[in-house]
Amino acid sequence: MDGMLDPNDPRLSHAWDILKAQTPTGEAPPPESNLLAFADPEFLLRRETRGIRFQLEMLKPDIAQQEHGIEHTVVVFGSARFQSQEKAQKTLDTAKSSGNSSDIQRAQALVRNAHFYEQARAFGQLIAQYSANKHNPNKLFICTGGGPGIMEAANRGASEAGGISVGLNIALPHEQTPNPYITPSLSFKFHYFALRKMHFMMRAKALVAFPGGFGTMDELFETLTLVQCKKAKPVPIVLFGTSYWKKIFHPQAMLEEGVIAEEDMQLFRYVDTVEDAWEVIRAFYAL
Repeated sequence: MDGMLDPNDPRLSHAWDILKAQTPTGEAPPPESNLLAFADPEFLLRRETRGIRFQLEMLKPDIAQQEHGIEHTVVVFGSARFQSQEKAQKTLDTAKSSGNSSDIQRAQALVRNAHFYEQARAFGQLIAQYSANKHNPNKLFICTGGGPGIMEAANRGASEAGGISVGLNIALPHEQTPNPYITPSLSFKFHYFALRKMHFMMRAKALVAFPGGFGTMDELFETLTLVQCKKAKPVPIVLFGTSYWKKIFHPQAMLEEGVIAEEDMQLFRYVDTVEDAWEVIRAFYAL
């Protein structure tokens, strides 16, 4: 980063050496009261310094994206469990060999839903191809949660089309490693869900939600709420996979019960093809 201080500067070298001395296991050096504050991990992890950690998680991805010229993103959400057609078929073959009925059932669902992985991949390619010959502020960049499944597929498509893309990963009890298709310098890891969600919305020009579980629903409803309450600018909210979304999301029932307004039904659109998803975005911004 251009704004980075020189770690060889004598004023910082002591703190830098301490930071580098941390073991590969993550064990911090013994706390010493005379360490520079930013070189003392134990101090930085105190409850009282939480606000500083918030600020760091806000600034690091923001500065890096600015340096890459990323002003506008298309955020893609969806299941972390979905696999490519080839991988899903191999999973099913393995399950059949085991004879375990539960494994077979889960693997059959993976095969059934593999087309969503391929469509997310194609969508990532489309966005990267659109931006290839554009100049800022007209470029669009894929941004995902950085994990496997649909997230991997969208990053993969962008990478295959020669584009850069963003991954906003999250530290979880069951470790979620970044997928290999994120642009390395745009692969970020968050501790705080709130800061991660803020970064999803900061540059979002559209949200495309593929079928997914609790995480996808959380991110979808967060976006719907922010736009509904005018805490975020209006953006296209695209629900990819009409049959899936109409099966688990019942806004018409909410309307009939009087808990949302008629105009709230216009906050989102159902689509079933990559072309239709792009058309919703293109028409919204008259691209």
